[in-house]
Amino acid sequence: MHAYGHSVSDTRGMTPKIITVWAPKGGVGKTTLAYELAYMLDGPLIDFEWDSGSASYQWGLKEPEPVEKARLIRAFRTGNAPRPLRQDRRPDLVPGHPDLEDELPEPERIADLLAKWAVEWDRPYVVIDTHPGSGRAGRGALAPANVVVIPAVLKTKELNALEVALGEYRDYPLLIVPNMIPPVPPARELDRFRRMVREAGVPVAPPVSNHVWWSRRVMPGAISAYSEDQVPAKIYTAYNELRRVAEEVSKRAER
Repeated sequence: MHAYGHSVSDTRGMTPKIITVWAPKGGVGKTTLAYELAYMLDGPLIDFEWDSGSASYQWGLKEPEPVEKARLIRAFRTGNAPRPLRQDRRPDLVPGHPDLEDELPEPERIADLLAKWAVEWDRPYVVIDTHPGSGRAGRGALAPANVVVIPAVLKTKELNALEVALGEYRDYPLLIVPNMIPPVPPARELDRFRRMVREAGVPVAPPVSNHVWWSRRVMPGAISAYSEDQVPAKIYTAYNELRRVAEEVSKRAER
């Protein structure tokens, strides 16, 4: 049982919560956040990415599954829930595939299948890491979400994209996570961010700092996989920041 997970007996008969981690633009730490949330919430992580920066690669899959055996592609073709990969200290994973973009059904079908699989897995949460932008995968993953987690960085182009998304997706259950925040945030971008979320009426989760060692980390285990009394000093701040984000996501999902 993970930090915010539940035993199977706790969840039978309950409606699973779908957490979609999405961003209008890449490079904002979306996949890393999805990876950690899936572990902390004890939910399968569905990887809707099809490039080299995917959660599947982070998990340890350096080569994709053969296309004829690719479990996510096969699941879209058959409608049957895919069997997640399992490994200690990593989230259970339904890996993506380079051919996934060409195999995706219509967004409505994607949404229906995600809801169906969530029930069949009988887990408290399902976490989806989407491809950036408003393509078919993104629209399909947003529709059934109980919470849409959007990591936000304080940079001009990223805030431009976020501002458009806050207008376009205002009817979804959005939760903004300020991410990769430097020790001294840029004042102009910070003020703009605060104004944007206030005007949009969108809730904001506790922030995650810019940890310079994170981008160099090659271990596939989740940072949140450490027990609380064994967290290395180097990652202690990040560990606690992620826990606070997971608490907020869980609270929002239960509403």
